[in-house]
Amino acid sequence: MTVTLAFLAVLIEAVLGYPDWLFRAIGHPVTWMGRLVHILDRTLNRVSMNDRERRAAGIMAILVLVVIAAGAALFLEYGLRRLPFGFAMTAILASSLIAQRSLFSHVQRVAQALEHDGVAGARQLVTHIVGRDTDALDEAGVARAAIESLAENFSDGVVAPVVWLTVGGLAGGAAYKAINTADSMIGHRTPRHQAFGFAAARLDDFVNLPASRLSGLLIVAGAAVTVGASPAAAWRTLRRDAARHRSPNAGYPEAAMAGALGLALAGSRVYGGVEIADATMGDGRRLATAADIRAALALYVRADAILIGIVGALAFCVTLLAP
Repeated sequence: MTVTLAFLAVLIEAVLGYPDWLFRAIGHPVTWMGRLVHILDRTLNRVSMNDRERRAAGIMAILVLVVIAAGAALFLEYGLRRLPFGFAMTAILASSLIAQRSLFSHVQRVAQALEHDGVAGARQLVTHIVGRDTDALDEAGVARAAIESLAENFSDGVVAPVVWLTVGGLAGGAAYKAINTADSMIGHRTPRHQAFGFAAARLDDFVNLPASRLSGLLIVAGAAVTVGASPAAAWRTLRRDAARHRSPNAGYPEAAMAGALGLALAGSRVYGGVEIADATMGDGRRLATAADIRAALALYVRADAILIGIVGALAFCVTLLAP
């Protein structure tokens, strides 16, 4: 049933997304988890602690977060089973953990801004989807940032939630989302979070291992059905460059995307005023444009459609084999 749940959830999110009116009314599961992370950070991460104590506090924080998120999801899933159409309602809840439509929309807006408003407007929009400093980015830098974010968030925001919904149902998806949210908020190498966020960062690396590899393969497959993209170059670049990325996961979708589009992505970037060295993914052009963002979006849509098809086929097979 978890495979069917994942299929229905990804299908619902692809068609409907998360309505803006609902977000304005009650927020979003990620914002709820974010508030809890903020409370735990403020309560447990005290300046008077040494690094060892902060690391222990960070482990406690991530345990509390995951137990609450997964526990609430289990409670809802169990309760909904008793209701008419309860499984469909569970799938609707699960769809909120996936971000296909919002990812497309955010990246598309960057392309539109580059085309119509210039670099300044696009630079402002790209800050919503990347964590790096954007003040000094030129047109090519903004375009590369948008494409890199699209590739990485395809893994983190789409493929990974679907994987963990398939493995663990609503509770598995909620637990993954809690870990990923914690990493995005406290998993940074800053003085405050270097030790406290260590557990969140390492756990996020671990839970994203399967999805990052799968997302790279999906991008290669998507390139095979995208005009102007090269599946051979995507596969070659993934195999050559992915493991050289400073992240154990981000390199796989980024390298595949770079190879497919003939670009050179990643490399050195600036975070909090500090330049962070990193390997370059791909050996193509650094001068990316709005047209390249459009090409990346076209590839993303096809890779995502292949993901939906695979999960749907799995759900069909499981249904046939069920006693």
